Amino acid sequence: MSKPLAGIKIIDLTHMLSGPYGSMILSDMGADTIKVEPLKGEGTRSLLARDPNNSLDGFGAYFITLNRNKRSIAVDLKTEEGKQVFYKLVKEADVVISNFGPGVPERLGIDYTTLATHNPRIITCTITGFGSEGPGAKRPAFDQVAQAFGGGMSITGHNIEDPLRAGIPIGDLGGGMFSVMGILGAIIERFTSGKGQHVDISMLDCQISMLNYMATMHFLSGENPYPIGNSHFVHVPYNSYKTQDGHIILAVITDNFWQNLKTVVNIAEFEHDKYDTQPGRFADKALIDDKLNVLFATNTNQYWIGLLEQARIPCAPVNKFSDALNDTQVRHRNMVVDLLHPDGKKTQGPGNPIKMSRSNEESFSAAPHVGQHTEQVLSELLKLSKDEISELKTKGIVA
Repeated sequence: MSKPLAGIKIIDLTHMLSGPYGSMILSDMGADTIKVEPLKGEGTRSLLARDPNNSLDGFGAYFITLNRNKRSIAVDLKTEEGKQVFYKLVKEADVVISNFGPGVPERLGIDYTTLATHNPRIITCTITGFGSEGPGAKRPAFDQVAQAFGGGMSITGHNIEDPLRAGIPIGDLGGGMFSVMGILGAIIERFTSGKGQHVDISMLDCQISMLNYMATMHFLSGENPYPIGNSHFVHVPYNSYKTQDGHIILAVITDNFWQNLKTVVNIAEFEHDKYDTQPGRFADKALIDDKLNVLFATNTNQYWIGLLEQARIPCAPVNKFSDALNDTQVRHRNMVVDLLHPDGKKTQGPGNPIKMSRSNEESFSAAPHVGQHTEQVLSELLKLSKDEISELKTKGIVA
């Protein structure tokens, strides 16, 4: 058993969500991730840490999820000696990832230009709201800022008067995911060049990328798309429908699916020849949705999903978290795993979605206490003696 990134060493300077999510994915894939924190720990440790419903022995849901499979070393980077310890770590590392605001890495002396003088093979990655350069680079940004700037909020919801953000923080998570792609690309390129480079991830760039074909449609038509709820601008019926005990969705994207649907619902109005092709269905979209809503309200999610799946019609229940996280397919794919606390307790959270046929080991060590691995990392990686480590502790350089 093995993990695909075994042997890759990452220095993690991240906090909050976008950066920690990216380094979490790399850690799940086997990278030896060393979380470098201030002496009192990075700020995310305090999020929900005292919430009785969303914490475990002083670790909030954010921290215990995002920092699994990482080691923690506490170093004061604002001191010259602490910075020298950091530079020694960089010489042994492959990647340094951070999500400070623009200009902060340069002020701290941990930017790519500086670190490359210590290790020409180092790869650095920064995740910021708007990128490291450009007229808007210095704007502060969080998840919803990226979602709003990126255009996605303008098409989310049921009408243009009430824009909605996505239910999950896709601004932050998108930045984290694209950071993983960029870092892996830089690692692969280094096999050819022998040199490191900087990976500059903008959360706004990621949101623009995810507009994808809809952005191209805008340039072709000159029109701004608008929110249409759960329906589709081409396919009919493609929507959510209320049942006796919840909601289901249908995704009828071919005429064959429509024919199958007719055998399940037995609605007389649907037998008209004009509905056999997409243009006819689209013209009467409201009528078709209304008829389906009336019918589906007569029975349960389970009843309708059973009939629709038997007819091979794309459909799904609109699951609550409790439904989704206990789904047999989700459990079969090991997408719910134990999240450990370093003091012994445990809870559960999402697993690693990247499945490989050979390098397929999946294990999840506990998110660490602040500085839990300081001595281990300094002795194993930097070969410092106990006396040298003790001196650094006494001076308040490490903890």
